[in-house]
Amino acid sequence: MDIPQELRKLGLKATLPRLRILQLFQESKSKHLNADDVYRLLHEEQIDMGLATVYRVLMQFADARILIRRHFEGVASVFELNEGSHHDHLICTNCGRMEEFLDTEIELRQEAVARERNFVLHEHSLSLYGFCGDCAATINPLAGRKPRRP
Repeated sequence: MDIPQELRKLGLKATLPRLRILQLFQESKSKHLNADDVYRLLHEEQIDMGLATVYRVLMQFADARILIRRHFEGVASVFELNEGSHHDHLICTNCGRMEEFLDTEIELRQEAVARERNFVLHEHSLSLYGFCGDCAATINPLAGRKPRRP
């Protein structure tokens, strides 16, 4: 993707801070960054941009579909690069770790459920909440959990 050209198409200037924000998403080990993460990374590189400006740029990129904004329970909104492929998420409710996954059987079942109920899906998201392996090893995963009803 030619990022400067894509930005110009959207009526946005290809400024150094904007380009660097997109590079952060491309380079980051974590595919999911919130505005505070981006602000901190820019600040570490001595790029002077306020948190409100970072958030505004992230929203512009989300509006332009360069980034996808995700809302997870108990976590600040996070953004990820729009790479054009669907995936679902596992979220650790203890440390906030997020992992992406794609399961063909789950996808097929969701489509079947929609079809059985005469729905035509145009979008969906699946987020599974629990404890990552590291957290599950150090805490009691059943503590504070409400029992499931049959």
